[in-house]
Order: sequence, then C-alpha cells, then structure tokens
Amino acid sequence: MHDQKKINEESAFLSQYMKSCRICPRRCGADRENGKTGVCGVPADLYVTRAALHFWEEPCISGSKENGTANGSGTVFFSGCSLKCVYCQNYEIAHARTGKKITVDRLAEIFLELQDKKANNINLVTPTQYVPQIVLAADRARKMGLKIPFVCNCGGYEDPGTLRLLDGIIDIYLTDFKYMEADLAKKYSGAEDYPEWAARSLAEMYRQCPESVFSEDGLMKRGIIVRNLLLPGHVRNSKKVVEYVWTNYGDRVWLSLMNQYTPFERIRDRYPEISRKVTRREYDALIDYALELGVENAFIQEGGTAEESFIPSFDGEGV
Repeated sequence: MHDQKKINEESAFLSQYMKSCRICPRRCGADRENGKTGVCGVPADLYVTRAALHFWEEPCISGSKENGTANGSGTVFFSGCSLKCVYCQNYEIAHARTGKKITVDRLAEIFLELQDKKANNINLVTPTQYVPQIVLAADRARKMGLKIPFVCNCGGYEDPGTLRLLDGIIDIYLTDFKYMEADLAKKYSGAEDYPEWAARSLAEMYRQCPESVFSEDGLMKRGIIVRNLLLPGHVRNSKKVVEYVWTNYGDRVWLSLMNQYTPFERIRDRYPEISRKVTRREYDALIDYALELGVENAFIQEGGTAEESFIPSFDGEGV
C-alpha cells in the first residue's frame, strides 16, 4: 500500500503530462486524464496487449543459443502509437485501443514476472504515450528487486523532453530511424517532421547512453541500437539514414539494417509501390553502402524474415 502523500504526488506527476498531452512531437493537447484520446489513440489508462518472452530481436537483446543466452527479451507491448505507419507490422495494436487496461502497480508486477521467467531485459515496445506511467512503474519495480536492464523499443519519433524523464531508467535504446526523406515520412507515417525529431531524439538518447556495454556472454547491458527498415523502392532513403547515423556517431551506436518489410494486403490498393517485399539486390545495395562508409557495428538479416509468422499474437498473454 502507498501512503496518501505518495499517491497524491504520483497523481500530480501524471496529471501534468496527461491533462493536456504534449508527450510526443504531435503535441495534440488531448485531455487524456479525463478519457480523451489524441493522435496516439489512448487515454491516460494503461493498455497492454502482451507481456511475454520474445525471441526475434537482435541477438544481444533476445540472446543466442551460441552464447547460451537464448532466454528471450521480456517484451511488454503497449496499445496505441503517435505514428501511424501504413505498413506497421503491429497495426492492430498501434492504430486502435486494444489490450487490457491495467494499473501502474500491475505494470511493475509484470516487469518482475518477466524477470522471474529469466528474461534478458524488460523490452518496452511502443512506450512513448505511456512514459510518465512507465517512470512510476519502473521505480516501483526497482525497489521491489528488478535487476535486469530496461529497453526502450520506440519508433524514433520522440520529444527529447519526454526522453529526459527516462534518464537513469532506460539502459538500452532500441530505436527506429525510419526516414531522412520528409516526403516519405509524410506519405507513409503522416509525420513530415519525422527526420528532424528523430535526429533530435537520437542526440538525447546518446547523451544518456554514450557507450555500448556488453556482458561477457554478448548481451547488451547499455547502449543504443538504431534500426532502419528498408522499404521497397526506397534504398536512397535508407542510405541517407545510415550516412547520418554514421557521420554523427560512428560505431559508438549500433545499426540494425532490416529487410523484414512485410507487404500487407490492406495497403495494396492505396500504396501499390510498396506492396512487395524488398529484393535481395536492394538489401545488398544498402549493406554494401554501409560497408563502404566504414560501418562495423551493425546487425544484418538473412533468410526469410519478411513473414507474418514473426509477428506475435496480441492475445493478452502475461497481462
């Protein structure tokens, strides 16, 4: 039980962010405290769709059989998203309020339950719209014995001011950097200003986590991984992302160059130009470009990654 003073302090903390929401770059001002929803689609209430071990992240996050660390990442999938990417593989939870409504106390318990399942880390998937609630839950869980790292698995469209709330809480930033071309950001994610915010947020992430730290068995304990999902027909955009990250951060952050784009039936008519998988030639061109620049710290994908079977079932497991 929490004393009344603590309850009042936490309520005031949440209210300052939820009453007129400015958490993400949309800054839509929705009164989420009183049940309204903004661009993210969720009120102040926590909605979680799945909390379970996940084995399909980068090897230093999920673990690997070779290193004896294949325990999985303790993923917590949150409902809602401030980006509305037309090709999102988590579309059903990002574009609508789904999942189970839980309390901050329950979220802290979920973190501890995942640790008990031997998760390598706590992986917060699409957490932006719930950063204040996560701050409270993380503090609670740490005081109750949580020892494993926190991973912020986000879309890269972040407000540095919001990220500063996570300073000292997040150990690993696993962030997308989707676009350097504003026209693509506008067309496919409704966020023409994405490149600007992604650059600013990455700078804040780097301020918090300037060094990559790994355990002896290869698990990341602290650092940044920047993901770029190659879109079919848009190698130039991905090359620009790689160039930007490399020019500004070198091998101090890791890149994860992904070919797993999955063309869903729902976008075929409106976006026919991206209604196909990425070709081997396109992906090779991106990898070759990264090598030419001198990139060494990068993850690449091989084999049939563009499959819907890689998408977990959002069935409320673990919630």
